[in-house]
Amino acid sequence: MATPKYAASDKPVPVAELVDTLSDGTKVKLRTPRMRACNEKDAKEKLCAGHLKRWYFFGEEVKKKFGADVEIYRCEHCKTLYLPNPEEEPRTGTLSF
Repeated sequence: MATPKYAASDKPVPVAELVDTLSDGTKVKLRTPRMRACNEKDAKEKLCAGHLKRWYFFGEEVKKKFGADVEIYRCEHCKTLYLPNPEEEPRTGTLSF
């Protein structure tokens, strides 16, 4: 009998909540803790899994809804926007050694 490689977990998997939808149809979600890849699914239920990258060049609608100097991330494939998780430390500060 082979032992399983990974132990089963009884913890629920965190899901990125939909916060808003912009006028052009772009979805805005709240990141889960330690989230690095997009969890948006297409019409065929296929996971996007694009990397989330810090985005600085957002338009006026995002500035009005979330602030001019908001920390926001965008999926490199489907362009879904993600707000930072409130439980995590902001990554807007400078690096210190």
